[in-house]
Amino acid sequence: MHGSSLKWHWRLSPSTFLLIGACFIAIQGSALVAMGHPLICVCGNVKFWHGMVFSPENSQHLTDWYTYSHVIHGLCFYLLLWLIAPRLPLAVRLVIAIGLEVSWEIIENTPLIMERYRQSALAEGYFGDSVINSISDTLAATVGFFLARLLPVWSSITLVIAMELFVGTMIRDNLTLNVIQLIHPTAAVSKWQTGG
Repeated sequence: MHGSSLKWHWRLSPSTFLLIGACFIAIQGSALVAMGHPLICVCGNVKFWHGMVFSPENSQHLTDWYTYSHVIHGLCFYLLLWLIAPRLPLAVRLVIAIGLEVSWEIIENTPLIMERYRQSALAEGYFGDSVINSISDTLAATVGFFLARLLPVWSSITLVIAMELFVGTMIRDNLTLNVIQLIHPTAAVSKWQTGG
């Protein structure tokens, strides 16, 4: 097939798509700053891991218990794009996945969604992510995307289930419960999450 008749996404190099993905992440950071979110934890330091859910530093450092949820996002984005657009080059699907995660990161840090989260027992006092935490979440989703690319389907499914069970056991929360509590906050779930 002659080069001029190739679709646009076949004419661009993988590095171009990486640059587009980086631009999406830069937009994410800029949007969060514009919304008043701090660049790093207001405590003044940056930790690789912060494991205390009931803490003003939750969602303020590089990784935390909710990082697992973002890895799952990436696994799910890979599956979704593989199902609906299997012929798109991997680089294009990666950029779309990054765009989806960036969009969610911006939306979830709006006052409307933060207030919705606060209706859950585990998110009382939640005031959103720091910029560094939010960008780290997007990078975690990117890791999930590549894991889905590399692993057999059964391994990806097993990994999702294992992460959900592990995090659910450790902090009484996970992606599934997070979605349930965001869509329809339930007193029974909140009571269980606080040990009631």
